[in-house]
Amino acid sequence: MPTVHDWISDPLGVVEGLFAQSNTCPDWEKKVVEYFKEKLKPNDAHTWVPSLNDVPLHYLKPNSLVKFRCMVQDMFDPEFFMGVYETNDPTLDSKVKCGKYKDITEGGQVDFNSRNTVTSERQTFYCVPIPGESQWNSYAGTSQARVVPSTSYVPNRHKRSYEEDDEMDTQPQQMKGIKNDLQSHGNIEPKRQETEAPSHDSSPSHCTSSLDLNFPLPGEKGPACLVKVYEDWDGFKLNDMLEVFGILSVDPALSVIADEREASSLLHPTEGMETVEEQRVHSPPASLVPRLHMLYAQPLVHNNPLLPSNLSSVLGELASIRAELLTYLTHVLLGDSLAAEYLILHLISNVYSRRDVLPLGKFTLNLSGCPHSSPYTEHLYKVIQQLVPSSYRLCMSLHNMNNQRMVPRKDYTANRLVSGTLQLANNTSLFLDETQLEQGQLDATGVRNITALGNLITWQKVDYDFNYHQMEFSCNINVLITSEGRSLLPSDCQVHLRPTLNPPNLEEYLSAVQVAQVPSQLNKYRIYLSVARALNYTISDEITKAVEEDFVEMRKDDPQSMSAEDLHRLLVVARLLSLSNGQNTLSRDGWMKAKQLEALRMSRTQQQKCVNGNEP
Repeated sequence: MPTVHDWISDPLGVVEGLFAQSNTCPDWEKKVVEYFKEKLKPNDAHTWVPSLNDVPLHYLKPNSLVKFRCMVQDMFDPEFFMGVYETNDPTLDSKVKCGKYKDITEGGQVDFNSRNTVTSERQTFYCVPIPGESQWNSYAGTSQARVVPSTSYVPNRHKRSYEEDDEMDTQPQQMKGIKNDLQSHGNIEPKRQETEAPSHDSSPSHCTSSLDLNFPLPGEKGPACLVKVYEDWDGFKLNDMLEVFGILSVDPALSVIADEREASSLLHPTEGMETVEEQRVHSPPASLVPRLHMLYAQPLVHNNPLLPSNLSSVLGELASIRAELLTYLTHVLLGDSLAAEYLILHLISNVYSRRDVLPLGKFTLNLSGCPHSSPYTEHLYKVIQQLVPSSYRLCMSLHNMNNQRMVPRKDYTANRLVSGTLQLANNTSLFLDETQLEQGQLDATGVRNITALGNLITWQKVDYDFNYHQMEFSCNINVLITSEGRSLLPSDCQVHLRPTLNPPNLEEYLSAVQVAQVPSQLNKYRIYLSVARALNYTISDEITKAVEEDFVEMRKDDPQSMSAEDLHRLLVVARLLSLSNGQNTLSRDGWMKAKQLEALRMSRTQQQKCVNGNEP
């Protein structure tokens, strides 16, 4: 059987070996998937496979096994391909070949009239790196993969333009059916995969859409990838986080944009019906958007590489780590320990279930009282960015509200979903900086954006724009709102910042607080937050009865003092408080602590309302 080096460097050899047994083994396709799943089973086996996230594309060998940690940004229409075909080159014997996990045929002229030809179907996902991944969140340190620059890499051709890409790659791969010179894959600019879109001017015949990697967030870096899925594609959803293991395909013939004459003679007649814009989006240069033929994909519940596989191994340390994190966040929040308590609860909140349309477990926090005239919110975001795997800070300036595309929309001309800021993976921390909002008029786009943010916060959903209708997509995004007064957006909980420290130089103080946290300590916080989010939680019948009795007692003297909404928030706080201490069930002490916290918060909020009489 193939060695470790063989099944990683030449996975097609494994596929072809099993295909050769197809006469005696009809389920050879299933055995291919099982083979690679088995190889990747050992705990450290996945670390042997090079990652598209961490290794430049020109360092990866074409047709080798690679992995890609990504989010499904779009799902294209299914496509047909020749799963089995026969060649009839006059100089060679006729041969039946496997076309699965490949983009081009090889081995001679294809006999389209052969009875052995099998047409199969596959799905294509457009995948991007998980939006907003923090710099600390790298799996590269755990990798044991050995990569060297490809032997076919040609350094003296770094400077060719995208236009030259299209001019040089001029043979439609399906029509020619010949073996392409894979050495051409080396004509790749190392920097291409690291940029969102080039800033140079395109010629009129090359519209900018062909260069747009369609990342949801501005300034994102990393490769986008067309992932070819061969089975069970109905099990995947838009915005899923995946770790895909597949065969890398970067042949330059894939970047061909056929002219009208060529399009009419392509192997697949449906391709001739595509618009030019659609061809450019669906057939971008392989050097910019490589193809990845999926062998196996692991859905990701989280994207924290530090999280141990056995959560119970760290449960005993959660309470002590929580105390350390509370101290750190108290310093960051200028001595406000109550705000630090609620920030911890917010950071571990998670939509664990839905009751009809109501998302259970969400805990959007509005941290009001943040200074407008200082860089405080920027430093606060940097702290959170250092703690969570994925995050994004949205400055709610009037310009951003009126100009930024937040809701994804369907482009029917290019037949793709144009991404928006709110197309985020689950468990992303969204930091809304309302201190940046100045006086002015929101236009129609601004109103739509504010509405979309409100729906995200309240219902944990985003309504994507399909022109003639809207399509609802559920999400699980932690939203933190910083504001001077009470936010104009809804929230589950408002805490008004009450500093007890007044450093002479706020920026120097906050920088010093962050620098004081050594990497090993930050890693403890990162593990703590992810573990606390992942814990299961239950309430015993005894505690449920005690809570009900307590609720009746609290309403006895003043029915207005405790509404059903207040009880719901109190139960959410109690749940998060228990989980933050590593407890997966609510105790009487936990319930009393939650009541105390809420009493302190509401008292502070009431005092602030008295100070600012104009606040609602």
